[in-house]
Amino acid sequence: MPLQLFNSESKQKEPFQPENPERVTLYLCGPTVYNYTHIGNARPAVVIDVLFRLLQTRYPRVDYARNITDVDDKIIQAASEEGIDIGQLTQRYTRAWHEDIAQLGVLPPTVEPRATEHMDEMIQMIRTLIEKGFAYESRGHVLFDVTRFDGYGQLSHRKLEDMLAGARVEVADYKHHPGDFVLWKPAGDDQPGWDSPWGRGRPGWHIECSAMSEKHLGETIDIHAGGRDLLFPHHENERAQSTCAHGGKTFARYWVHNAMINVDNEKMSKSLGNFLLTRELLKQHPGELLRFILLTAHYRKVLDWTDALVAQCRTRLDRMYNSLQQVEDLTVPDEWLLPDDKVLAALEDDLNTPEALAALNECFHALNKAGDDEEKRRLKGRILASATLLGILQQEPARWFAADTQALPMPEADIEQLLAERTEARQQRDFARADAIRDELLAKGILIEDSPEGPKWRLNR
Repeated sequence: MPLQLFNSESKQKEPFQPENPERVTLYLCGPTVYNYTHIGNARPAVVIDVLFRLLQTRYPRVDYARNITDVDDKIIQAASEEGIDIGQLTQRYTRAWHEDIAQLGVLPPTVEPRATEHMDEMIQMIRTLIEKGFAYESRGHVLFDVTRFDGYGQLSHRKLEDMLAGARVEVADYKHHPGDFVLWKPAGDDQPGWDSPWGRGRPGWHIECSAMSEKHLGETIDIHAGGRDLLFPHHENERAQSTCAHGGKTFARYWVHNAMINVDNEKMSKSLGNFLLTRELLKQHPGELLRFILLTAHYRKVLDWTDALVAQCRTRLDRMYNSLQQVEDLTVPDEWLLPDDKVLAALEDDLNTPEALAALNECFHALNKAGDDEEKRRLKGRILASATLLGILQQEPARWFAADTQALPMPEADIEQLLAERTEARQQRDFARADAIRDELLAKGILIEDSPEGPKWRLNR
């Protein structure tokens, strides 16, 4: 089955056919590094990481660019409040971003361009837009004239006259049209700036991604991705300026947008006090658990983050790792490391990760019922290959469970002593005593699981 992706521009699922099957190009809008990122920023990184992994199994070369926006009004303001250079601020939060998403199992992109390293490319693209009549200078600014591009609004499916309501559009008297957007803006003496034909200044947000994607991926890219909140104006403006600068060439052939994250059925926001920083969540939970949670909802659906969901996903991961622990001694030949057909079909159907996880769960059910070692090896190979596509179950089971030892409700030696007493009680057919011990441990959050090798325990989360 060919990979199907929902294209925001056509508003339907389409078979993915790269322009050049020998080199697939993928671009994701990365973070603006002025503070620690929230879990909503992590969602596109995880979603596109799954897509990146899937594409790499199909094509000989996948060039994946995920940018860093390291010059922006918010960055300048935050650095000014701290009394430091913007470079110091952006280095700190870029490093934090890398640390956080690495714990979520996100692979590094092929290239990670930074805006401040691409000023020449931005200035050249702006020059081209002016020369072709799509941009103009006005009072120290350079702006894109939205009325000059007939296709403006095609991506976000909006009419030009309807675009201003509720959009992040600055209405200023130096614009020819209220919807015109800034390509270059003047910088004050106390602000970061770069020399340009239009004076010392800095780029607008939208031109950054257009210049960086052209530099590293070419004038036409296969897939452009990002959060749904970027659809307008950011991606609409990227599409407009890139198309016009490149003589009408298609900028992105497929547009992939993920939905937002709610917290307890409310929009995540600082004003509501439910702003979930990834870094803070990582202090409470393993990164793999956060990734698993993000995969439980289809990327185009809003994900509702709740304590119940966190607990449910932790239990699911515990069960998976417990099953893998039972077959830990069984080696799997490389030729048996093949993804499960149902998992693969789910991912090929517009990255349907909930269906993929359900199919993976079926593999675990089969593994737990398997009678001979050869069948167990085949199922283990299928599970490990499928999990690699999803970016989960990438560590040894003992390591996963070891993370719990520091949070045990009682010393491990006491748990083992009670297990021994329970075993003895069962042997003496004192089932009331055995059940009492089981209930005592369960009340403290410790679950006993009986197996042919003897009783095992784990935290009941």
